[in-house]
Amino acid sequence: MRQSAVTPSRTNIVPATVLDSKREYLTEDEVERIIRQAQTERDRLMILIGYRHGLRVSELIGLQWSQIDLEVAHFRVQRAKHSEDGVRPLSGREIRGLRKLRRAPPVGSRFVFLTRLGGPMTRNAFYKMLEKAAASAGLEGVHPHLLRHACGFKLVNQGMDTLSLAAYLGHVNLQNAKRYSRVNVARFANLWRD
Repeated sequence: MRQSAVTPSRTNIVPATVLDSKREYLTEDEVERIIRQAQTERDRLMILIGYRHGLRVSELIGLQWSQIDLEVAHFRVQRAKHSEDGVRPLSGREIRGLRKLRRAPPVGSRFVFLTRLGGPMTRNAFYKMLEKAAASAGLEGVHPHLLRHACGFKLVNQGMDTLSLAAYLGHVNLQNAKRYSRVNVARFANLWRD
């Protein structure tokens, strides 16, 4: 099914489509709709953290409790693909979700996100969960890397400069962050006054 070129959203950003109708990113509103459709608190938290911190799926499923400090509200991102590691702040929503998840069995696991059998979450399991939640939200063609792209496009449209965005997403090469440079046309609305 071909995706509509116009998707209403809270941020008025229209997801770009290409001729083969594959999505380039999700809007903040679309991510929130997917989160609401996820079946468990763990799933909702995975989607939220993956989105807000622009994590690759391997970075998300590999997240360990040793990387998280809930007392000072931050976590250490260990980036993949030779990207720059860094420390990121956690929001209240994320902290509450992580505290709740930490209290749930099995206690003592080093990984944050576990399967129902108690093992670390897999790439395939996360992909299937995200795809199912997105389908329930009425969105097709959603895959985990779209959460990273959604983060990049949202931050650019909030005014973050390319250098800061590259640092936030862990890009060593600034060129990799330029893909997010398409901005919401509304940001240009008041540049000139007659």
